[in-house]
Amino acid sequence: MEVVGIKELKNKLTYYLRLTRQGNKIVVTDRGSPVAIIRSVDEIEENEDVEERLASLAKRGMVRLPAKRGRFKKFKAIRVPGKPASEIIIEERR
Repeated sequence: MEVVGIKELKNKLTYYLRLTRQGNKIVVTDRGSPVAIIRSVDEIEENEDVEERLASLAKRGMVRLPAKRGRFKKFKAIRVPGKPASEIIIEERR
């Protein structure tokens, strides 16, 4: 397990990400006090947060994450005259 300060992590991010790909864990410190642990997504367990589990599934190619966060926004239904589309589809299937 590597221990690295924030400034060094920022300056050598590619190096430390390469270490995590190899299976190492990185402890990030702020003025000597631990604040985070960086680890490979291959080590994600079932009891982790949804985001971490999704990242693990994406790494294995089982799901594809959206390109931008918040891309799918809520929408309002609009009302139009006539039959609902669901009824029209059901009628055409008969």
